[in-house]
Amino acid sequence: MFCFNSPKNDDEKMQTIMVSVKNTLSYLHYSPKSINDAYSKDVYKHYFELVDPAKRYFLQSDMDEFNKHETKLDDYINQGDLTFYKLTIDRLYQRVDEIDKITQDIFSKPINLQEDETLTLEPKLKKVPANKQEQYNEWKKFIKYNILQEVESMNSKEEAQKEKKDSVQKYKLKDTIKFKPLTQDEKIKKATDEVKDLVKDTFTRFKKRKKMDWFTVYMNAYTEVFDPHTNYYSPKDKEDFDTQFTGKVIGIGALIQEKKGNLYLGALTIGAPAWKSKQLSEGDKILKVRSKPKEDAVNVVGMLSDEAVRLIRGEKGTPVTLTVQKKDGTIKDVTMIREEVAIEDTFARSIVVNTPNGKKYGFINLPSFNADFENAKGRNASDDIKNEIIKLKEQNIQGIILDLRNNGGGSLTEVGDIMGLFMEAGPYVQVKDGNGKIQTLKNKNETPIWTGPLVIMQNELSASASEILAGVMQDNGRAMIIGSPQSFGKGTVQTFVDLNRFLNTEDDFGSLKLTIQKFYRITGESTQRKGIVSDIQMKDFFTYAEVGERYDDYALAWDKIPPTKFQKLNYFNIQALEKASADRMAKNSNYQLLLESAQWREKLDKEENITLNITKFNELMKNRKSQIEKFKALTKFENGLQFIMYPSEVEREKKDEAFKKKSEMWIKNLKKDLYLQEAMNIVSDMGAKS
Repeated sequence: MFCFNSPKNDDEKMQTIMVSVKNTLSYLHYSPKSINDAYSKDVYKHYFELVDPAKRYFLQSDMDEFNKHETKLDDYINQGDLTFYKLTIDRLYQRVDEIDKITQDIFSKPINLQEDETLTLEPKLKKVPANKQEQYNEWKKFIKYNILQEVESMNSKEEAQKEKKDSVQKYKLKDTIKFKPLTQDEKIKKATDEVKDLVKDTFTRFKKRKKMDWFTVYMNAYTEVFDPHTNYYSPKDKEDFDTQFTGKVIGIGALIQEKKGNLYLGALTIGAPAWKSKQLSEGDKILKVRSKPKEDAVNVVGMLSDEAVRLIRGEKGTPVTLTVQKKDGTIKDVTMIREEVAIEDTFARSIVVNTPNGKKYGFINLPSFNADFENAKGRNASDDIKNEIIKLKEQNIQGIILDLRNNGGGSLTEVGDIMGLFMEAGPYVQVKDGNGKIQTLKNKNETPIWTGPLVIMQNELSASASEILAGVMQDNGRAMIIGSPQSFGKGTVQTFVDLNRFLNTEDDFGSLKLTIQKFYRITGESTQRKGIVSDIQMKDFFTYAEVGERYDDYALAWDKIPPTKFQKLNYFNIQALEKASADRMAKNSNYQLLLESAQWREKLDKEENITLNITKFNELMKNRKSQIEKFKALTKFENGLQFIMYPSEVEREKKDEAFKKKSEMWIKNLKKDLYLQEAMNIVSDMGAKS
């Protein structure tokens, strides 16, 4: 079934990966496709959408040459043939070299922003450049557009500064605001220099990318045509995925930033090794990294940031040495011991909310269904939620709002454990495999710790495990689901298959994240494409955009299986709650304004062309600003809710500056959350009627 010889070089490695990926897809995917000419055409189309989506790099002559392979990609994956991959990627690097020179030539001459030209923004309407002259003209237009955007950004900053200065002078306050407006010519010169640097950096980074990195893109053209969640992960991509999933990384706790070909330290995590060293600070230039004591230090000047990050990360308890140049020019070697650094933004967090009517509620935000399968003592979402509920109960809250907005999912087992915190044992999802075998997963916990009013917030970006939790709570009548008309609609289950396990080698060939099952609600309905329909629907910015599984050409279909047995609860009267909410939202002028703003923005996003004449462009921006003026009230909106942090967090803020800043930003955003305001009204209504 699979090949077992150990590959000797990159070519053999890529050939082995191709055949292994093809075999794994054919034998293990939930809904395998026929590897034929029709499949080849889909892969061909998708590949160019991934490699050159804006049609800026390849010429028509390239596409004519590539087109001869359109129905051969099925044969290539069967045989591990790299002909097409090498042809396209070698040509891509050749074109990037040429375009780098083209852009240098464009910047070496005066750029006329008075010409009456337009740029096509919609890739589907764009044609591949017919020849090099057309490509030159397209890049010139693209550069002009970026310069105009940069000038507009300067104009906006100036206007904001002027407003501040006028306000300070009007109220006779101490004036420390520097305001020296630039002329239009000065702005154009400054903007041109900025864009020139940006374009140069883009090509420098592009050329540093190894050809093996593009192979991952090529493989994903094959896998994503099976379905959008089946992907090939190179070893380093898999490492990044695991880091996000567990919410922890072994390293020094510092962001690494790339600026003009050099690497710098970004923000340091308080309490992590870089911060504890007291020798490193934000803005230090990184010159070298010594990963292991007995190895030579590696010069990282000109390296891509993700490569440097991999040198800095390593095993817990091992030393790593950074050679840095401080802002005063001195050079320093700093040795640190790697530690486990938690990415706190992936974990649940709660806060007490006081409403204007004197009631007290709990708000829990869950960014992902994180789980640490390798460490029994590692953090997982259900334990975190349990701890947050216990803390909230100590504050005598009268209802809980669980926020799953923007939560893309994670571990399925966490769904059952979280469900068990709110209700008694029962089924929470049905899972069907490619052979049609159906399995019902059940939560076995008999003792919920919160049985009071519960509201779950969702939006179009709530997906996968989020939809299973919202769906089972809705089907059981245990919680009110409020938010966008429907969630994302990802109703499929993936697993990682290590390609190494089929090969007799020590090398790492990466993994395939593979769709092996489909989710079904306890009612028998799939969450695929349709997602979860909210009990109380409130539109938002995503509602008018094409967000969700149903917009993907290769997404699997919606279907239905028989329901499983469950006992529906009657906690509340949905119709009464829905009517009360609809009455409030109809009178809520901020909500109506937000919907108008969302529709206006979506219309802007769908604009197909834009002028490159500076006078017309400025006029267009002026018109947009006058429309934005109408929506300014939304930026000043506050929901009137009061947020009370726990005493332990108030203490932590005194010692942890990063935590303090994050908390302040979090609460600031919560105060501006119009949907949370309505969620509080709904949970209050539930309490009154339950």
